[in-house]
Amino acid sequence: MTKLLITSFDLEIGGVERSLINMLKHFDYEHHQVDVMLYSHTGDLMSLLPDGVELLAESPAYRTFRMPIKQIFMSGHIRLGLTRLMAKGKVLFTRSAEKGYKQLQYMWRYALPFLPSHDKSYDVAISYLWPHYFVAEKVQADVKIAWIHTDFSTVDTDVAADMAMWQRYDHIIAVSEACRSAFVSKYPSLENRVQVIENITSPTLVRQLANEQPDTPIFTDDRFKLVTVARLSHAKGIDRAIQAFKQLQQSGYHNLAWYVVGYGGDEEQLKTMIRDNRLDDAFILLGKQVNPYPYMKAADLYVQPSRYEGKAVTVGEAQILGKPVLITNYPTASSQIEDGVDGVICEQSVAGIVHGIQRLYDDHTLRKRIAAQANQRDYTNGHELEKLYAMMKRRVTDADRRTGEYRRAGL
Repeated sequence: MTKLLITSFDLEIGGVERSLINMLKHFDYEHHQVDVMLYSHTGDLMSLLPDGVELLAESPAYRTFRMPIKQIFMSGHIRLGLTRLMAKGKVLFTRSAEKGYKQLQYMWRYALPFLPSHDKSYDVAISYLWPHYFVAEKVQADVKIAWIHTDFSTVDTDVAADMAMWQRYDHIIAVSEACRSAFVSKYPSLENRVQVIENITSPTLVRQLANEQPDTPIFTDDRFKLVTVARLSHAKGIDRAIQAFKQLQQSGYHNLAWYVVGYGGDEEQLKTMIRDNRLDDAFILLGKQVNPYPYMKAADLYVQPSRYEGKAVTVGEAQILGKPVLITNYPTASSQIEDGVDGVICEQSVAGIVHGIQRLYDDHTLRKRIAAQANQRDYTNGHELEKLYAMMKRRVTDADRRTGEYRRAGL
């Protein structure tokens, strides 16, 4: 029996969290004893943890990482509060669209001396969410594995600061080949450690949940419905969707409604944009939804207007539901869909989103052909876990890292 630890922050609604739940639901519990450590026991997906896992108790120190600084001090974690202030100060003058990535790195690095070590040892420890300092520095395990869900070519990180952390991992998993290539471009010395395991999907469950129908106007709206499921953040490009929608209306496309399922830090800013552009009755934020699939099913067109993605779980789920899909040309887009076959990739801009929606709205035959292609494909991929099981059996030696032998062997 393999003793395994899997760590993440919480189970709030998001693509990474859904992919973790799907993986756990497909796991082989006959041969693996699985502990799950969540830094915070919060989130609407908590109830979906399968019976086979052992949920470990919260650690108050680790829960502070998403607390406001004032709350950290009030909770008595004075030293951790000070490290948060240090991290915030370090990135104050950083020129970046999203300073949060570097700030999160520094938060962890500065906090490490004041964080408790885990009191159990394991055969394998998996860090499922970046940054991966906890498993790297505070967990005893024979084999350590880190997961990459982000396109690292598009985010601003301190490469030198992260290298010591990455060196402690035997294997690094990317969720797509494009995601792997982006990471290797940034960290070329780690190439031999990085392998691809796609997010585990459950088509049967997605289709089953899509049959529910909440009491929401989208289900009686007879307009052409665009649907996006995404975190309300800069990366997901919802601000660009609003601009594109305004331009579509100005071009005479009045029979459209755009529904967005999700929540996040940009919500108030997006609401202001919608109100300022007088789109309240047509561009609709539905907020957090535990089950997003009925909304996807109701779509005439699923749109992912992201600036960047590792591999968007929601795009695959929309395809499972037989929806025509439009995504922007983020660096990993070609790993998601085959342009013109099971979806359309548009230019990475507001104008590109406008043109893509116009093309698919005007061309019913194209939409029908793409939907038919999606319906014909088999999105079941539980076999991806076999790659993980093989990986878990081997600790990579220094000799392996020098020669790349374990990659050639398919491990």
